[in-house]
Amino acid sequence: MSKELALATTLPTGNIDAYISAAYQLPMLSAEEEHDLATRLKNENDLQAARVLVLSHLRFVVRIARGYSGYGLALPDLIQEGTVGLMKAVRRFDPEMGVRLVSFAVHWIKAEIHEFVLRNWRIVKVATTKAQRKLFFNLRSSKKRLGWFSQEEVEGVAKELGVKPETVLEMEARLNNHDLAFDGAPSSSDEHEVATPANYLQDMRMEPATQLERQDSEANEKEQLYSALEGLDERSKAILEARWLSESKSTLHELADEYGVSAERIRQIEKAAMKKLKAQLAA
Repeated sequence: MSKELALATTLPTGNIDAYISAAYQLPMLSAEEEHDLATRLKNENDLQAARVLVLSHLRFVVRIARGYSGYGLALPDLIQEGTVGLMKAVRRFDPEMGVRLVSFAVHWIKAEIHEFVLRNWRIVKVATTKAQRKLFFNLRSSKKRLGWFSQEEVEGVAKELGVKPETVLEMEARLNNHDLAFDGAPSSSDEHEVATPANYLQDMRMEPATQLERQDSEANEKEQLYSALEGLDERSKAILEARWLSESKSTLHELADEYGVSAERIRQIEKAAMKKLKAQLAA
């Protein structure tokens, strides 16, 4: 197949403009060619057929990815995620469905791009539930036209998308917030210091009271541990100390040779001693 040979070329990397230009120059498939390739992939797991199907539809990935350029994310990343969605669609495409691959693949391409946008648009996720995800993309496009919503507009959007007005207001607030660096330094032109979290959150680790509390807690835990160890028989206690409390910890086989039993027996003694120790510490 001549188109199949044409699609066998390697796409350029390192330059997004060259990649997009090459993607648009790749030949498109007729319905018959697409059906034949999809059948080969489904029935014979023909990976070359899958490759041709993916390459011939890259132009659609680029076109869809460009529609999400307003989120401030790099176009190559959007194209990459969309291509992942296209590959998933190719794997799941059934040529007997009676539809073209591009119609089937649109959902998968957009789904992968949506996930990428939601993961990377902000440091903190702005949309986690299904309703919030639906709001994120619809509300952002509406706000470009309307700015801040009135109560009537909030209720209209909520009714249109099938969510509560409170959910619309919450998402609107999230969209208007911005990430704040923990220790971002103010610019030299600022008259006042920027109120970043690092400027008002105290580090309590070196406070005398905190150190004393930590030391008391560690001493109390150590005292409880050694008190619980005293409740064990001498052999169990010695095995636990050798396995966990010694600087040069002993192996099961070393202890087995020392006590003249199997390594499995040492493991059983250790397990029973640990169970008894945990019970005493929890009491």
